[in-house]
Parts: sequence; C-alpha cells; structure tokens
Amino acid sequence: MGQHQQRLPRRMITHLGRTVRRAGIVTGAVAMVLLAACATAPRVPPQRSSLAHWTPSPNYNARKAQIIVLHHTSIGNAAEALHVLRTRNSEGQVSAHYLVEADGRIDQLVDDGDRAWHAGASHWAGISDLNSSSIGIEIDNDGESPFTEPQIQALVRLLADLTSRLGIPREAVVGHGDIAPGRKNDPSVKFPWATLARYGFGLWPDATLIPAPPGFDSLAAMRLVGYDVSNPRNAIIAFHRHYRAMETDTLDNTDAAILYSLQRKLMAPRQ
Repeated sequence: MGQHQQRLPRRMITHLGRTVRRAGIVTGAVAMVLLAACATAPRVPPQRSSLAHWTPSPNYNARKAQIIVLHHTSIGNAAEALHVLRTRNSEGQVSAHYLVEADGRIDQLVDDGDRAWHAGASHWAGISDLNSSSIGIEIDNDGESPFTEPQIQALVRLLADLTSRLGIPREAVVGHGDIAPGRKNDPSVKFPWATLARYGFGLWPDATLIPAPPGFDSLAAMRLVGYDVSNPRNAIIAFHRHYRAMETDTLDNTDAAILYSLQRKLMAPRQ
C-alpha cells in the first residue's frame, strides 16, 4: 500500500479475517476484497456527534502544521533516542515526527498529519497548543557537542521538503527553547541557526545591522517575533541562545538592532 493510502482499523481487519476463516471461504477473491478495503477505507473514523444531523459544508480546511520546532535529544545516541521516542522518558510518553541522526539518516516516527508529543507546555506567536500546530524534529545531539555537517545537510533537505509539501513558511522554524523559555534550552547554543538561515530557513536579521531608533521597545519586538515575554528574563535568555549563541539575561544595543531588523522583516509586505 502506498504512503497516502488509508487503512481500516486493525481490530476491524482482524475481525474480518477471523470471520472469513470460520466460514472456510478464504479464497483469492475474498483476499482481494480485504485488500481493497485496506486501500479505500478511512484511516480513522469521522468524528461526529450522534446528537446532531450531519449536514456537511465544503467550507473548511484540514488541520495543518504552521511551524517547525527543532530539538536536540540530549542523549547523544540515536538508537537510545529512537527507543525513548517510541516509548517514554522520565516525564512520560514522548515522540516527534522526525529524528535526524549524526550521520544524516532521517527517521520518521509520526505521520505529518498526526499530533506528536514533543512540545509540552509552550507558547509561540499566540499559539499555546504547539503539539497540534507543529512538526517536531529531534536532532541526535547531547546538547554540548557541535552538530555534524551530514546532520545539518539532512536537516536542510528535510526542511525544504516539509515547507514545500506542507505549505509551512520557511521562516517558521524555531527551537524548543524559543517556545518554552525557562523550561527548555534545546537546541543548544551550539546549534548553527545562521547556517540554517543561509539556506533560507528561520527568521534571521540582516547581515548589516541598523541601530534601532530612539525609544525602540525590544520586548515588544520580541513579542512580535513570537516569544512569550510574560517572564522577560526567560524570554531574553531564549532569544540570546537563538540569535547570539549565549545565555545572558540583559538586553543591549546589539539586541535592539537585531530585533529592529527582525521586526522590519516581519512587517514588510509579502512578495
């Protein structure tokens, strides 16, 4: 069956198989019926209320990812990371859509259209349920070592595929630490956001910074970028980790210039 074909629920298929066996009529024709059911039936049943009359409207869109969230595994061992992503960690069940291994291998663990459990309590640009609105990519890294070149090249290819195929804006690539400041710090200060930006992914300031105008509100600009600034110190640390590869908690003129550049990009008319 192809990648986009839909399947009957496993219990239904098992039930059909048992019924056929009990009747003693397992024939090639019956097998073809079962295979046809696998190919054409809905992957999941419709979610509709029994209290209402189904009067469908064509005016809707399927739920879709709007953002891509990058993580590092903190484990530094791809096999162990895969095991955790398919079972649980100390905080409970956890998953991501993809794992990018150190040699560039890409593993997909959750369908793009399904909700992986990778973001936890988080907030970005007014979205508070990031699991429902994002694609999660884990990168095999212990949080202290540099990311490998094969890994970054594989990530770039994956981002190109996801943004093109799912219609996610290329600048909508952030870190777990960005959406959960004070709680998470991945990917670490070692992650090469500037390299990613050279390939056109993630929001990044101009190479030549212009000083911010007098009275420029850096925290307001951070909020515009997407950060939750309800705890300014945590937000500043997260911003520094992403844009300046450090984790200090005081804003300066360079930060203002970076944020001024990001603000101009966000407010520029779409081409």
